[in-house]
Amino acid sequence: MKQTFDVTGMTCAACSARVEKTANAVPGVEKATVNLLKNSMEVDYDGAPDTLASISAAIDKAGYGAAPRPSASPGGGARPARGAASPVNAAAEEAKTVKMRLIVSFIFTIPLFYLSMGHMFGWPLPSVFLGDENVLIFAFTQFLLLLPVIFVNFKFFRGGFKSLFHGSPNMDSLIALGSTAATAYGIYAIYKIGYALGWGDMHLAHATAMDLYFESAAMILTLIMLGKYFEARAKGKTTDAISKLMDLSPKTATRLVDGTEEIVPAESVRAGDILVVKAGEGVPADGVLVEGGGTLDESVITGESVPVEKGPGDPVTGATVNRSGWFTMRAEKVGEETALANIIRLVDEATSSKAPIEKMADRISGVFVPVVIVIAVITFVVWMAIGGTLETALSHAVTVLVISCPCALGLATPTAIMVGTGRGAASGILVKSAEALETAHGISTVMLDKTGTITQGKPEVTDVIEAGGAVVGGSDEGVASTGAQPGDARAFIAFAAGIEKRSEHPLAQAIVGYAEAQGVEGVAVGDFSQIPGEGVSATVDGEACFAGNLRMMEAHGIDASAFTDRARSLADDGKTVLYFARAGRLVGLIAVADVVKPTSKLAIDELRHMGISTVMLTGDNERTAAAIQRRVGVDTVIAGVLPQDKEKMVRDLAAQGTVAMVGDGINDAPALARADVGIAIGAGTDIAIESADIVLMHSDLADVPAAIGLSRATMRNIKQNLFWALFYNAICIPVAAGALAGVGINLNPMIAAAAMSLSSVCVVSNALRLRRWKPALSANAADGMGAGSKGAHNRQASTDAIAGHVPGEAARATGGDAAQRLDAAETEAVRIAGNDTEPNGKDTTMEKTLDVEGMMCAHCVAHVKKALEGIDGVEEAVVDLDAGKATAKLAADVADQALIDAVVDAGYEAKIAS
Repeated sequence: MKQTFDVTGMTCAACSARVEKTANAVPGVEKATVNLLKNSMEVDYDGAPDTLASISAAIDKAGYGAAPRPSASPGGGARPARGAASPVNAAAEEAKTVKMRLIVSFIFTIPLFYLSMGHMFGWPLPSVFLGDENVLIFAFTQFLLLLPVIFVNFKFFRGGFKSLFHGSPNMDSLIALGSTAATAYGIYAIYKIGYALGWGDMHLAHATAMDLYFESAAMILTLIMLGKYFEARAKGKTTDAISKLMDLSPKTATRLVDGTEEIVPAESVRAGDILVVKAGEGVPADGVLVEGGGTLDESVITGESVPVEKGPGDPVTGATVNRSGWFTMRAEKVGEETALANIIRLVDEATSSKAPIEKMADRISGVFVPVVIVIAVITFVVWMAIGGTLETALSHAVTVLVISCPCALGLATPTAIMVGTGRGAASGILVKSAEALETAHGISTVMLDKTGTITQGKPEVTDVIEAGGAVVGGSDEGVASTGAQPGDARAFIAFAAGIEKRSEHPLAQAIVGYAEAQGVEGVAVGDFSQIPGEGVSATVDGEACFAGNLRMMEAHGIDASAFTDRARSLADDGKTVLYFARAGRLVGLIAVADVVKPTSKLAIDELRHMGISTVMLTGDNERTAAAIQRRVGVDTVIAGVLPQDKEKMVRDLAAQGTVAMVGDGINDAPALARADVGIAIGAGTDIAIESADIVLMHSDLADVPAAIGLSRATMRNIKQNLFWALFYNAICIPVAAGALAGVGINLNPMIAAAAMSLSSVCVVSNALRLRRWKPALSANAADGMGAGSKGAHNRQASTDAIAGHVPGEAARATGGDAAQRLDAAETEAVRIAGNDTEPNGKDTTMEKTLDVEGMMCAHCVAHVKKALEGIDGVEEAVVDLDAGKATAKLAADVADQALIDAVVDAGYEAKIAS
């Protein structure tokens, strides 16, 4: 079983390493993983309640606190839990507490610093603090100003000494030792001043009062707290991805009870409830549309910006937005079962896991603190041995303790992983573990399932050839026309659809679907029958008709020799050719194929540019596999692969390097699990997604190189963080110990505290740079991609155009081989979709971009998009939440002010981008 613990008292990587080691030593614990950033621990254990109690007791004995986190109530509301234990709330609470402690520290540290250092800078001081006769007042007042600073930051002392006494010193131990040493020396100095005054030695009293170290003790605590404050704020930003996801689901739902609508909290929705969703509202839960219809913006889940039409029987997903229409739905999955909750869970689990490189940092931190304490002791002894004063030896020892805190080392990896996985989730790339994120950067080979991964996964009509001469382009490519009238082609399509309508075969259904898309109704048929291994037969207007393969034509004496070359060419392209005959005469051919996804070639080109080889696995014959290879440019093809053989091939190839497997079906699950990194297409089966390490929500192969790019960017950031954290300590510890004292370079405890805090802030700030990461294409891939494939919407526009949903010449080309015909159709489709230019260079679409302020989530994006698209002359608005920009694509000239006013009326600030 798994259990999450909330852990208290951790301040650095040494703490998390100690807690993790302690928990793993408890009998019954299989594995424990601690997350320093979230102050949490994930434990796999034997399920016994006594084991949980033993874990808490062991960690308490080690000097920390651990309490099992309550589980979310089963079946509870439609929204993800927002308990106090969430990383979002925890980060906000931590920042609030640290801020209060910081303010109190500054209130007392500033006058203490003024009092202790004022005489050095010539600052005016009250007379009660001046003169040798007032040195005791001068010293004791500093001590009193120090006490509140110690009190408000006593957490450092309590946790630091507790862990020190338990034999596991941490960052707090270093701070506590340094501050205690400075404070103890100051108290000793007060006694020394009293002694000197009693004996009338005013010179000794004055000299002692100049080296009290109370201000150093206070500044150490205050500057450390300042660093903690900036660190806490930065930590809060690392949870942005989770907080944004949690804010997507609506707060209320409209429930239909006995025909009456009632508005209820989204948390109260239960499976089986009938809900009403109106235009502009969010979907409260996952379910099925019952009545009505709507246009849903599913970008928050899938990343696709093109709204999807939904009707009765269609599934709807919680947190998506109904752009237009009205419908009722039946809630089927609520609470922790929704797609959004599962996404949040995946992100949370990924940020709670540890990458191998982080475990190395933890091991270093585990021995680092004891080594620093030893170095500080040696520094003190050496300075005393070479004749240094007690003050000098103590100052160097305290500086070593303070400057060596391993905060930066402990934050280097988890901050980058948390930000990286968050950015991935925002881009539709769900990384299920930190280990997968690290492993992906070294992928050398990507193995790709064909059906549903490289291809659409279902057959579609690609070529329609009417014997009288008419040729019509299908969904994959255009085909040259020989000059027949369009009416002849439509009549042939109606004839073919009528015959195939009663067949349940996938190829027949593809033909029927194609006819429906063209607005063609099938002819009436009679005497329908299926002939196994050949096709179907029927009668139309009393004439015998056949539809099937060449064997059927030959069996019924129908001459198809005139189309032999054409049929062979189509078959060489991996297409299945169906022959149609009427009254003993061949009337046409229709080619059907599982067509390649629009972005598959782009993805494979990008992988090649990244130095990664690609292998396609398919159960198809070699001729079909070779046709797909020519189309997308995959490096290696293995055809005729049985499902059970995929896992073995992945295992064999993994011996030569890091292998990723990309798939979507149940038969891909063993291979996904066997691969070093399993990548599941989001539209695939649940079992494939469960077996994978990375899930691509867009169901787009182009996200495979994006996922690898995210891994590389994250690992590059981690290595930068670790380098600077280790480099900082390697340089600063010798300087703090006094190695450069001979040339006049020294560090005091105050500078050490500031430097230590700055190092932590720098590491976290560097990790936050990953928030700006976006999937990027190489220049070569982008050039080959074409303007029409540069986004989810544009890819869809190209697909629709090629599929014949956009009228015009996109359904035709000028001849040549299949690849040339596809390129021609794609180019024309892009032009029609408004994403390219006319041959004469004139833009077909005008664009205006606005800077928009105030957008916080996907709902804001939907509002701005709706406002702009409501303006006459605006064809489409593309809104980028991260960039804070909205681009309006115009069919006619629209005044700048009209665009600005529309956004302002929607509740946001806007101006035309410069």
